[in-house]
Amino acid sequence: MKLEEKYNLSDRDVDRIVGMAWEDRTPFDAILEQFGVPEKDVIRLMKQEMKLRNWKKWRARVQGRKTKHRALREMEVKRFKSGSQRFITKNHISKKKY
Repeated sequence: MKLEEKYNLSDRDVDRIVGMAWEDRTPFDAILEQFGVPEKDVIRLMKQEMKLRNWKKWRARVQGRKTKHRALREMEVKRFKSGSQRFITKNHISKKKY
């Protein structure tokens, strides 16, 4: 079974998960809260959506990274919002203006 079917994800959801996983400071817990996809399946989804070489680079970069795991974060780091990110509430994403 594909991950998109397992978690009932639209193409837009998959794109958003990939974007959130790619960002260094967005923890896997945030993806779990918003989309219900745990870290191990986010990793599988990234591998499915990316070229192998790029996936290996991404995986090496995020493995064990403090900012990707809330349990490893320092107490003062609570949330990060990218400058290019607009308002996001649960599964609703406002339109970006380019």
